[in-house]
Amino acid sequence: MTLADLGWNDTLAAAFAPHAATGREPARVTLQLKGFWEVTTPDTARLAECTGKFLNETTGPWDMPAVGDWVVIEPLPGNDTRALIHAVLPRRTKFSRKAAGEQLVEQIVAANVDTVFLVSALDANFNLRRIERYLAAARASGAQPVIVLNKSDLTREAAQRRAEVEAIARGVPVIVTSALKRGGIKPLREWLKPRTTVAFLGSSGVGKSTLINELVGEEILATQEVRSTDSKGRHTTTLRELVISPDGVLIIDTPGMRELQPWQADDALEDVFADIRELTLRCKFTDCSHLSEPGCAVQAALAAGTLDPARWQSYQRLQRETAVEIRRIDRRASQKHKSEWKKVTKQLRQRIHDKRGEE
Repeated sequence: MTLADLGWNDTLAAAFAPHAATGREPARVTLQLKGFWEVTTPDTARLAECTGKFLNETTGPWDMPAVGDWVVIEPLPGNDTRALIHAVLPRRTKFSRKAAGEQLVEQIVAANVDTVFLVSALDANFNLRRIERYLAAARASGAQPVIVLNKSDLTREAAQRRAEVEAIARGVPVIVTSALKRGGIKPLREWLKPRTTVAFLGSSGVGKSTLINELVGEEILATQEVRSTDSKGRHTTTLRELVISPDGVLIIDTPGMRELQPWQADDALEDVFADIRELTLRCKFTDCSHLSEPGCAVQAALAAGTLDPARWQSYQRLQRETAVEIRRIDRRASQKHKSEWKKVTKQLRQRIHDKRGEE
């Protein structure tokens, strides 16, 4: 195996160049544990932890290594199973969400992904609004989204469901398949190229692990049956992990996420909800609130039945969440700027004071 087999390219090589003289090595994060990471090189996999200097320079959890990241490591002398992480190389793409809890914290789910498969099951758990959220997060990541409607064997409405998804995901490939049937992974082959990185994302029980097991050719990931009462699945995948298929495809599996709040997805929302954006541009007033103003194209579409009220509500909800997130980020950035400016001012005053003392 070579670095290129792990996804290495000229851009990464240029970013790593300043570290090469130190005798350190590039490695890819293939497993995320609590406080530790498995990092893989062409020769071996090691258990690594971050140096104190690296931890001191981080500004938050979003700076920590994530599965799919390329990192700069230093193998420990005399120990071929351990290493230290000195830096994370710039990410080409990243799939992020708001971490669980009240605080506004970015959680990176996967990094440096080429294609993200958004897996949804065609059972009682099918939910268009959830697909919209995943799609917004995928658009914001920079990776190419592909929607996979799995478990087609459980419904007679697969064609109708596909049409519903295509209506809300214009320009995004929508695949219908069944992971339990022989050849269930075949419709995804177009995006499964050697040395490319793909991620499977979706709620628990939608069949991500089953699809990956078929792709790899063996049951490397545990699978469980979903509850028949509500089609909800258990969290069979509890860790983020990158594995390599026999065909050389780099595959990231992630824990199921029933609730997902996309991170910094304001631009992505305009893309995912392009139909609504087009309607708002046709309103009579540029500052239309889309409530009761005359000439409101949104209200006209709702009244005519050409705009689904649930889709409009989903758009508004995601807009509100993103607006709150942006305000908090701006506030944090403003506070950081003020703090830095105070330090500069203090240093300047000290220099002036010292200079006067010399005179």
